[in-house]
Amino acid sequence: MILIQSKRFYILVVSFLLGNILIAQTKKFQGQPPITIVSTQSKPVQEQWKGVFSFKEGDVYFSNNFDGGRLNGLIKNNDSTYTALITSENTPINMSPWYAFKIWSKRNQIINLVLTYQENAKHRYYPKQSNDGLHWQQIDSTQYIEYEKGDEDFGYNSLPVKIKMRLKVDQDTLWVASQELQTSKHVSDWSDGLVKEKFIDKKEIGRSRAGRPIEVITIGKKKVKRMVMVISRQHPPEVTGYLAMKSFVETITGNTKLAKRFRRKYTTHVVPLMNPDGVDNGHWRHNAGGIDLNRDWEQFNHPETRAVRDFMDRRKQETKGTFYFAIDFHSTWDDIYYTLGTELKGNMPGLVPDWLNAMKGEMKGYDPNIRPSSKIHPTAVSRNYFFAAHGAESLVFEIGDNTDREFIKEKGRIGAENLMRLMLERL
Repeated sequence: MILIQSKRFYILVVSFLLGNILIAQTKKFQGQPPITIVSTQSKPVQEQWKGVFSFKEGDVYFSNNFDGGRLNGLIKNNDSTYTALITSENTPINMSPWYAFKIWSKRNQIINLVLTYQENAKHRYYPKQSNDGLHWQQIDSTQYIEYEKGDEDFGYNSLPVKIKMRLKVDQDTLWVASQELQTSKHVSDWSDGLVKEKFIDKKEIGRSRAGRPIEVITIGKKKVKRMVMVISRQHPPEVTGYLAMKSFVETITGNTKLAKRFRRKYTTHVVPLMNPDGVDNGHWRHNAGGIDLNRDWEQFNHPETRAVRDFMDRRKQETKGTFYFAIDFHSTWDDIYYTLGTELKGNMPGLVPDWLNAMKGEMKGYDPNIRPSSKIHPTAVSRNYFFAAHGAESLVFEIGDNTDREFIKEKGRIGAENLMRLMLERL
């Protein structure tokens, strides 16, 4: 009798736990609040000191002296523990605290590293590590501790105030970062690989505030009147959105019959790195002018948004053509799609809802988290501008910070395949 009761208790406990897991899986990020219109006039940015952090009595070294690096202060607590300070480029700012640094030691040892942040900021990104700055993996959860973590599922109140990592260090460089490093050099190397194909071209369409090139990749015939616009990385830390964009674009450039037919009928323009200054300077959110570029699609105070605006205007004039679809890849707390209300009819009505339904049908168990909006004025954000100025069916495609990397690739591929199919059917 006691054995039976124990089994029943065990079953009840397991059922309760599994039930909670299933409930947790069904919880959805409710999306960001309505966009607040703000001035996009330039604001001062605090440049971080770049160099090597070292201590008189110690053999561990830290460096932020590379593109994408961010480490603003460091103290040594004792022989094995260090505390780092991570601060933003200016304030107020979105809660996307980016960090990236290198560590090495004269001898093999294990150290504790505590990450702390400026007042009212918290830790967001689960740390990644690399031995070469190219291949990344998450830090083992057994070597990671969070402090004063909030109890909500998403947003500021879900985050810990600080974290501690246990790291093995030696004479070889250990890289630690919020997300995989994807600086302007990484992006350029990727696009250089694409342009080896005869049907792909890359050119500069402008310069960032600090003088870095803003480049567009053109896929297909330049004189085709039917066009698609793709942009990414308006916000520096949003690497997962960029990874989805890569998969999406690589599928369009692929060797399949579908991709070849699509390229004959549509030309795709891609700006893979909208904010090279912010990315290379390790910013949390803003460009070198200290503003959020995705609030500047009405005022156009910054060269990055102006470059895309002017390019799209030129292409319409040169081809006498039409932008039918535009997509802006981002990252946020969880996968979500910010679409336009279905009552807003652009150059290919119903394309985006049909596209998301097609993706849902192909990905078993996947239920797209869709948050439409019918407010497009003032345009402010890219999605609204693409629709208001060009009639393009547009959306913001957001990928969760911690979304599985293979699933990101799958979403990009399936998204591109279904989009190509649907747009060809509508010819």
